[in-house]
Amino acid sequence: MLSSVLIANRGEIAVRVIRTAKRLGLRTIAVYSDADANAMHVKLADEAYPIGPAPARDSYLVIDKIISVAKQAKAEAIHPGYGFLSERAEFAEACAAAGIVFVGPPASAIRAMGLKDGAKALMQKAGVPVVPGYHGAMQDGKFLKEKAYEIGYPVLIKAVAGGGGKGMKRVDKAVDFDEALASAQREAQGAFGDPRVLIEKYVLSPRHIEIQVFGDTKGNVVHLFERDCSLQRRHQKVIEEAPAPGMPEAMRAAMGQAAVEAARAVGYVGAGTVEFIADGSAGLQPDRFWFMEMNTRLQVEHPVTEAITGQDLVEWQLRVASGERLPLLQENLAIHGHAVEARLYAEDPEKGFLPSTGKLHALEFGMAEGVRIDTGVEEGAEVSPFYDPMIAKVIAHGATRDEALDRLGEALGGTVVAGPRTNVTFLKALTEAEGFRAGDFDTGFIDRNVEALGAVPQPMDAKAAAVGAHHLIRKQLKRFARSEDSESAMRAADPWSVVGSDGFVLSSTAWARTQSILVDGEKQTVGLRWSVNGPVVTLEGREFPMDQVGRWYPYGHDAQIDGEARAIERLDRVFVIRNGRQTEVRAFDSLDVDLDHLDGGGSVKAPMHGKVVQVFVEPGQQVEKGDRIAVIEAMKMEHTLVAPTGGTVTMVAVLAGEQVAEGAPVAAIEAAEGQEKAA
Repeated sequence: MLSSVLIANRGEIAVRVIRTAKRLGLRTIAVYSDADANAMHVKLADEAYPIGPAPARDSYLVIDKIISVAKQAKAEAIHPGYGFLSERAEFAEACAAAGIVFVGPPASAIRAMGLKDGAKALMQKAGVPVVPGYHGAMQDGKFLKEKAYEIGYPVLIKAVAGGGGKGMKRVDKAVDFDEALASAQREAQGAFGDPRVLIEKYVLSPRHIEIQVFGDTKGNVVHLFERDCSLQRRHQKVIEEAPAPGMPEAMRAAMGQAAVEAARAVGYVGAGTVEFIADGSAGLQPDRFWFMEMNTRLQVEHPVTEAITGQDLVEWQLRVASGERLPLLQENLAIHGHAVEARLYAEDPEKGFLPSTGKLHALEFGMAEGVRIDTGVEEGAEVSPFYDPMIAKVIAHGATRDEALDRLGEALGGTVVAGPRTNVTFLKALTEAEGFRAGDFDTGFIDRNVEALGAVPQPMDAKAAAVGAHHLIRKQLKRFARSEDSESAMRAADPWSVVGSDGFVLSSTAWARTQSILVDGEKQTVGLRWSVNGPVVTLEGREFPMDQVGRWYPYGHDAQIDGEARAIERLDRVFVIRNGRQTEVRAFDSLDVDLDHLDGGGSVKAPMHGKVVQVFVEPGQQVEKGDRIAVIEAMKMEHTLVAPTGGTVTMVAVLAGEQVAEGAPVAAIEAAEGQEKAA
């Protein structure tokens, strides 16, 4: 067995590898960027070394820095995790040149399968069916558009060196092809340093099914069955499960054998995944699946395979890298029960799943029988704009698919995150979605049901806002409290019981006042009065008695509310988590400036922290509602900002290449006569 391993990664996968390596007795070595100096993986490792600035291109993607640290730490091996350098053949070669074991396949296998066009040609030669398309070297835009026409719309533009949905665009009609191609090429260049793409036919009713394969240096290759990754958004996986619902044994055997032969064809060693697209329009059938690509690394969703097989795949990786044989052969592997995994992300489903950054003011994971949490962050950590916005993977295992989904839903329902927006309520809705529960789904399921799943703008949660307002005012006036432990003192210190300069008005029945607050950034006016039963908050014409609020904990601590929500005080704001949804309440500052109303038109602001990739307008230019204003890249994806109204551009505040903060002004538009400013 190896004696030490450096993990050339960050976040939950670094934590995952460190824990298994420690269990096996290996000395663990972490690396970290400036943004990750206090990260969980740094704390857990036996040793940790800095490797540069926050942007991955200056730290986690610099091969020379990783190798230098490995030599300094006398690391016997390097585990690349997934993403970053995990599928870079030159990284595997650099490890070999330095006399360091690369925990992964040989560089030749990475190179053979790392480029989609070459991999598909290799599979065709081996007799594995591939999706119809153009996989050649010609990259002229006009030529590729002609090929798309020949293949027939809809088509997929896919980065040759791609993965994780980066550099992938679906195009339904020729008029949209040029813009989609340019965007795919930019994303591919930014994510992989290679702008080349291929064009493929988009399979209708597609099921995304992948096979976990493993090889050793003795010539043994096995598969550990399939995973269904069809629940996707923007070609990125959301919920994965194993085994695949509705999978016939004949198809499982055929796909498994095809995956093993694919691995053998490139002399594969270690963990890998062979991905297939299947036509699910008439149920899964052995003759209706096609090779898409091979991922020459461990996958994000590997825990579901571990759950149904009872194996630790990271341990398998380390044993194979140590020169050992595979722990089990094919005849010794079997499926036990069902497992599902949900990716908990810092993103806002109500705003098009825009990434959300910031401090995790509270982080608690709901637990249930058979549930496992893989995470690389903890309460108090920052969700950085520089990396993938994953907070955790929530994995549930059960005897049946329904039991596994029930346990996953229970765990998600008990999860509390305050600070960045998350997709937790969206994930829970997916576990309860009728079609998904019935196994009637494909890769377009989320897009078709986005409204039913709640991933659209929602009205303000007035009850949560009222509770937050009450909690905020009590917190603001804590200076009047003489004793945190005395209920009578607390009541005496209430704003409604203070006479004089604070503006309360005495009547025979109640104290009363109004105050402005911000609810999720929007100004609201709340009424506050003290009735015979206690405080009452009025908001949007509705009254919310606070007498049902449970015992108030000492200032600065959490409070349980009605058994259905949490109020969490942090600094100058209160986060109310109700039915999994977060409402942020803070005091209104009269010095805040509303740019939307100053320019008399539409203000275009950065919806997240990111880098300005392109700017399409200049002052004085006429635009129509929906015209592109700029493109911002955040957390490895591009986001297009459009004009909220037609009119004249009066101001452009950014330049291509600049970093912008969330909420920063990008441009201002003076509305044309007769056009209403968008909300």
